[in-house]
Amino acid sequence: MGLFLEVIEFLDDEGNQVVHRVPEEGSAETSIGSQLVVRENQSAIFFRDGRALDTFGPGRHTLTTANLPLIKKLIGAAFEGKSPFRTEVYFVNNKVFTNAKWGTQEPIPFRDKEIKMIRIRTNGIYSYKVNDPRLFINKIVGTENIKDRDEVENFFKNVIISRLTDFLGETYSTIFDLARDYDELSAGAKSRIYEDFDKYGLELRDFYIRSITPPPEVQKMIDERSGMGVVGDLNQFTQFQAAKALRDAASQEGGAAGTGVGVGAGIGMGAMIPGMMQNAAKGQNAGETPSGETCPNCGKPLPENSKFCPDCGAKVGERTFCKKCGNEIPKGAKFCPECGEKQ
Repeated sequence: MGLFLEVIEFLDDEGNQVVHRVPEEGSAETSIGSQLVVRENQSAIFFRDGRALDTFGPGRHTLTTANLPLIKKLIGAAFEGKSPFRTEVYFVNNKVFTNAKWGTQEPIPFRDKEIKMIRIRTNGIYSYKVNDPRLFINKIVGTENIKDRDEVENFFKNVIISRLTDFLGETYSTIFDLARDYDELSAGAKSRIYEDFDKYGLELRDFYIRSITPPPEVQKMIDERSGMGVVGDLNQFTQFQAAKALRDAASQEGGAAGTGVGVGAGIGMGAMIPGMMQNAAKGQNAGETPSGETCPNCGKPLPENSKFCPDCGAKVGERTFCKKCGNEIPKGAKFCPECGEKQ
C-alpha cells in the first residue's frame, strides 16, 4: 500500500540541504484538502510524472482545485474532485548559502612573461542561492541527482577553476601583478562564472579570491627578488656579509667544521682585504688637503704644508710668511692673502 499524505512539510535543522523530495523515493497519494506547510526561505513544487504542476511560497496551504488547477484535469470528474492523486513534492531551500569554498586540487598552468611557464594554485570562497527553483530541479536535481550543498559545490568547483584559468590567461601576463589586483580579479572572475550558475537556476551572490600561490621554488625566487630591494648598495652589503662571516669564523672552536668555516672565510677575506686597503688608502688621501703645488723633482701634487715630497722624498722649498701679520703666504705671492700687505 502506498504512502498517503495528509500534511506535507519538511524541516531542515542543519540547513545543508538545497532540495528535499517528499517522499524520498517513488510517489505518494495526496488528496484534495491535504495541508501543505512551506517555511520561510522555502519553495514547494508539485510534480506528477516528471512534470511540474504548481509552485507554492511560504505559508500553510490547503490543496484545492483552485490552487492546483492542473490537478482537476488529472483526477477527472468521476470522483467529484476528491480522489487522491500520486505526486512528489520538492522543497527548495531559498536561503543564501555562504562560505562555499573552492580551490585547485592540482596546480594549473600559467604562462608568465618573466619566468615563463609555471604552475599555480588558487583558492577562495563564494555565496549563492536558488533563483529559479523549477529550473534548478530540472537541470541539477533531475539530471545529476544533486540535493545537498556539498554536492552542488563540488559540481561547480570544476566550472570555477576552468573559467578562472581562462580569465587569468587572457587578462594577466605575470604573477607579480596578481597580488595587487585581487579585488578586480575577483570581480572579473565573478562576471565570467555568473552565467554558468544562472543557466542552472542559481544566483552567484559573491565571489572572492583568497590567494594565488606559485610553486615553492618560484616563491623563493620572488622572496629573493624582494630582498634585493631591501639590500640597497650591493658593495656595502657584500662587505658587511664578509665581515660577519669572519666574525663567525673567529668564534668557532676547533674541529673540522670550525676549521672549514674559518678557512672559507679566510679565503674570502683574503681576496677582499687588498681592495679594502686600497679603498682605505684612497679615503685617507682624499682626506688630505692639496696645496696646489707640485714636487719640483717628480711633479706629483704636494699636500699642504709639506716639507718633503711624499712620493720621492725630495725636499720642498722653505715656507714664506707675511712680514706684517705673520701668516703663511704662497710662494712667490706679491701680496698677503690675509692682510693685503705688499711683500
